[in-house]
Amino acid sequence: MSVIENTNLDKHSNQKRISKKNTVVDLTPMVDLGFLLITFFVFTTQLLQPTAMNLNMPYDKVKAGDEICASCVLTLFLQSGNSIRYYEGMPESNPVVRQTSFGTHGIREIILNKKRQVQRINGRADDFVLIIKAADESTFQNFVDIVDEVAINSIKHYYLDEISEADKKLFSGE
Repeated sequence: MSVIENTNLDKHSNQKRISKKNTVVDLTPMVDLGFLLITFFVFTTQLLQPTAMNLNMPYDKVKAGDEICASCVLTLFLQSGNSIRYYEGMPESNPVVRQTSFGTHGIREIILNKKRQVQRINGRADDFVLIIKAADESTFQNFVDIVDEVAINSIKHYYLDEISEADKKLFSGE
């Protein structure tokens, strides 16, 4: 740390003299602390590298002609207020539209149940198809959350689509 040296030359004299003191400051602990802080911040910034999820984009030159079984489809409508409307099957069969959320027992549980159902019916869970349609009132955070659910549940086939007039008729019939 620091050392104070008293340099009083004449100890036997009765005269009062001003004693001069030399101060020596040791900066070694401060330098050690500086290197520790630099090391800490360099290490923590290396751990916080942002990661991006891969999003496969379709090849637009070829018209989509995927064969999809009607019982393998789950269609989601992202709504305002973090709510999700969904139905199972094709819209031509007048399905029942239900509502859920991003909560604990929300969309993840519905997706997992549908995957199990497709596994029982077709023998393969990979036949499961998820169609995501975002309303104008939904937020970008809702879209990010649902794409995260797709990645978490390892859904191989999912499509992003716009809400059609037939979908709007389904909502008005509720």
